[in-house]
Amino acid sequence: MSSVGGSSTPQSSDSSRPLVIDLDGTLVRSDLLIETAFSELRRRPFSIVDLVLATCRGKACLKHRLSTPADFDPAILPFDPEVLNLIHTARHEGRQVYLASATHERLVSRISDHLGVFNGWFATDEMTNCAAELKAEKLVAAFSDGGFDYVGNDAADLPVWRHAGKAYAIRSSARVARRLSRQCDNVEHLAHDRPTWRTWARLLRAHQYVKNGLVFIPLLTNQLFDVHSLANAALALIAFSLCASSVYVLNDLVDLQDDRGHRSKCRRPLACGEIPLSHALMAIPVLLLLSFMVALTITPAFILVLAGYFALTTAYSFVLKRKMILDVVTLAALYTARVVGGSAAISVWPSPWLLAFMMSWFLSLALVKRYTELISRRAANLPDSKSRDYKNGDIGMVGALAAGAGMNALTLYALYAASDSVQDLYTRPGILWLAGPILACWIARILLLAHRGLMHDDPIVFAIKDKVSLATLGVASAFVVAAL
Repeated sequence: MSSVGGSSTPQSSDSSRPLVIDLDGTLVRSDLLIETAFSELRRRPFSIVDLVLATCRGKACLKHRLSTPADFDPAILPFDPEVLNLIHTARHEGRQVYLASATHERLVSRISDHLGVFNGWFATDEMTNCAAELKAEKLVAAFSDGGFDYVGNDAADLPVWRHAGKAYAIRSSARVARRLSRQCDNVEHLAHDRPTWRTWARLLRAHQYVKNGLVFIPLLTNQLFDVHSLANAALALIAFSLCASSVYVLNDLVDLQDDRGHRSKCRRPLACGEIPLSHALMAIPVLLLLSFMVALTITPAFILVLAGYFALTTAYSFVLKRKMILDVVTLAALYTARVVGGSAAISVWPSPWLLAFMMSWFLSLALVKRYTELISRRAANLPDSKSRDYKNGDIGMVGALAAGAGMNALTLYALYAASDSVQDLYTRPGILWLAGPILACWIARILLLAHRGLMHDDPIVFAIKDKVSLATLGVASAFVVAAL
C-alpha cells in the first residue's frame, strides 16, 4: 500500500476485520488544519498571503505548506478516551489498527509514532488530499469493500462508512447521523460529551464581561443619569462584550499549544477539545458582526472606538502579547478604551485626569498579571517562557514596576480629586479623598498576594471572586457615589 506506513496488507475476515481510525474530530478532539494554520499565523502573521495562494492551488498544497509547525507536540493533543479505548480493545482481540486521515502525512506519522498502537497509516501528501471518496478508494484497495471497520465523525466520512463492514461514529451531527443510518445497517455511535451553554460561556469568557462595566464610569463622573445616556451605556457594554468574546475565541485559537501546556489554561474549551475548532472559527465573525450591529445603534464616535479596540486587541493576540512591556501597555490601553468608549456612547469628552488614572491603574494590574506568571514558573521550576518576552530573572523588576504604576495611579487620583473640574461636578468633592486610602490598601494587598503566589492568573478575575476585594472596591465606590 503506497500510502500506508510500515506494514503489509492484512487478510480481512468477517470475524477479524482491521479497524481504521479517522484523526481530526475522531481520535483527536481537534482539527489539525485549523491548528497548524493559526500556529503559522501566530509566528508569521503576514504569511496569510502565502496561505491564500496555497489554498488556490488545492487543499493538499495548503496542508503541505502547513505540515511543519514549529510548536507541534503530539503528546499534548486532546485524544478522545472513548476512541483510544476502542483501539486498545481491538488490539487486545488481535485485530490490526490503522490511522486514515486527511491530515498531512508528516503530522500523521508523528502522531502514529507517539501513540505506537497503529500497524500503519493513510494520509494526505503534497499532491493528493486523503479525504472522502479518495480515502474510501484507498481503504477499499487495501482491505476490499466491507473488509474493514471505520471510525469517523462528519460528512466527509460518509463515503468511507459506505464501504465499511461496521461504521463507528462519534461527535456526528444529527444530519450526518441520519444519513449514516440510511446508508449503513451496522452502525455504532460512541459515547461522548457534548458542549453545553456553560462550555460556550467559558469559551466566550462571559465572566470577563464585568470588565466592560468600565463604560459606565464616564456616565457616573459626568452625572448623566437620563434614560438615553443609560441606554447608550448599556448598549456599549453589550457591544464591547460581543467584540471581546470574538477576540477571546481568536486568542484561544492562536494560543492552543501554549494553553495545553499551561497548568490552568489547559482546561479551556478549545485546548481540551470540548468545542470543535470549526465551530469556534465560525463564532468569531458572528460575534463581531453582532457587536458592530449594536454599535450602529449608538453613535458614530463609539463605532470608531470599538473598531480601534478590535484592531488593537487583534494585534495583541498575534504580535504585541509577545513583546516585553508593549504587552502590558496594550492591556492597559484596552481597559482604558472601554472608558473612552463609554464617553463616546454618551457624547461627552473624557477627563484627561481620569484617563491618566485608568491607564496607570490598569498598567499596574497588567504588570501584576505578568508578575504572577513569573512567580508560578519559578515555583514550578520551569524554564523561561517561549511565548512571553520575559525571563524568570525579571521577577523583581516586574514586581517593582507593578508597584510603581499602582502608586502613580494613586497620585493621579489625588490630582484628579483636587482638580477644578471635580469642584464643579461634585457636590461634596472632599469625600473623594476617602477613596484614595481604600484603593491604596487594595493595590498593596494585590501585590503582596501575588508575591506570595496566592494570586489568580488574572488579577481582575481574582478581584471578582475575592470577597475582600469586592468589599474594598465596594466601599471605595460608595465614597465616590456619596461625593456626587
